[in-house]
Amino acid sequence: MCRILIHFVLILSFTTHLFAQNKAVAAGEKLTYTASYNMSGVLTDIAQVTMETNEVKTSKSTLLRLKCTAATYSKWDTFFKIRDLYESYVHPNNLTPYLYNRDVNEGSYFKNMKYTFSNSSNTVKSVMKKKNNYVENNSIKINSGTKDIVSTLYYMRILDYKNMAIGTKKSFTILFDNEEIKGIITYLGKETISTAIGKKECYKLAVGSSETNVLQGKNNNFLWLTADENKIIVYGKFKIPVGNGELKIKSASGLKN
Repeated sequence: MCRILIHFVLILSFTTHLFAQNKAVAAGEKLTYTASYNMSGVLTDIAQVTMETNEVKTSKSTLLRLKCTAATYSKWDTFFKIRDLYESYVHPNNLTPYLYNRDVNEGSYFKNMKYTFSNSSNTVKSVMKKKNNYVENNSIKINSGTKDIVSTLYYMRILDYKNMAIGTKKSFTILFDNEEIKGIITYLGKETISTAIGKKECYKLAVGSSETNVLQGKNNNFLWLTADENKIIVYGKFKIPVGNGELKIKSASGLKN
């Protein structure tokens, strides 16, 4: 179970585009989700995922902080306790990442990963820390447009699905554990679904990856984004090597539009 939430975040991250402008995400937004996992044939709520944004001023610029946390509900902590943090500091206009931080606390496993992006040279300075004071430094060459998990997750919301033909495919590249992961989404059109925040008309996306340790099958992974100017994720279904599950929205506040 230690990789379930990491894999789901990867599922939500499968798209990139170099020139889109941010009209959907602003500081002060908060989205809360329930993450469920199929345990012995029963879909069970195991964790809460929270996504928040806020403005951060530096000596040179103003950035948008994109923060994602995942925590198992207390009744599952004795079985397997998860307290994960993913955050990215991005340009507010195009969500280009500058800094990325990931703290993974899952059972007895701990890892901290930090990326410093140099977008002009397409390089990333990576610092990884584990228990027992182990530190590993790397300089990684990346492709143009490669992002971290969190900035990619938010970036998908500023793509123009409204004018996208059904069947359109978009590729992505994301840096995860110092490796570029490639995947693809397919736009399937609109579908109206019931959620905890009401009935929503949504853009439906099928998600796939060439990485067999991330996703399973060609028709098992889907996302639903609201078909409005905010394009928030309200529902997701996924299948990974160790099982399948869902992500359902619980609440949304501070939306830009």
